[in-house]
Amino acid sequence: MKADVGVVIVAGGKGARAGGSELKQFRWVAGKPMLLHSVHAFQERADVGMVVVVLPHAHVGDPPVWLFQSDTERLLLSVGGRERIDSVRNGMEDVPDDLDVIVIHDAARPLVTAKMIDDVITEARKGNAAAPGIPVVDTLKRVDDDRHIVETVERTGLVRIQTPQAFPRDMLVEAHHKAIADSVTATDDAALCERIGMKVVVVPGNELAMKITSEEDFARAEALSILRG
Repeated sequence: MKADVGVVIVAGGKGARAGGSELKQFRWVAGKPMLLHSVHAFQERADVGMVVVVLPHAHVGDPPVWLFQSDTERLLLSVGGRERIDSVRNGMEDVPDDLDVIVIHDAARPLVTAKMIDDVITEARKGNAAAPGIPVVDTLKRVDDDRHIVETVERTGLVRIQTPQAFPRDMLVEAHHKAIADSVTATDDAALCERIGMKVVVVPGNELAMKITSEEDFARAEALSILRG
């Protein structure tokens, strides 16, 4: 299989909300360090030519030794930026030029499934941006600063977006260049494509790919990993 996919795993944050002195992305969950879950998940694919891990500046020169329990010939380390969007750009610059699809993934989602990865890459090869999404099933309320309900938000058509997100390389580069020119930022890369009219396809997400943010999330992820088997 031709290797045409480059992966950027964003692990450049401090994860302060999770508490503790150790970086969230370095903590163990479901049997291994959180970040290593994602590295292994992508390197299982023969079409992934390189995985670029974006780390905080202080850790790039002295990364945790367990990170090299992977295919080191397909592993590069990049320096995190001030914001997530800056870290993504740093990682993109280190993806080898011959890889036509770029996948962006958050290290805080360690239990990403093989199907989610396959689905977004399949769409990117069709020329679309792609992101996994889970339909919103709870009733949504908008509240004011005093926590009073202002209105009920119609949930039809609403989804919770996850990562990994995949893009034709040229599309993602263009979206980021235009965001820089317009001084625009975003919490995910699909939004940068949306704002300039690019097509973004939503594929089925999975509750396993939850984002670990708080201490309670670690326990939940452990439970989900047991259910996954």
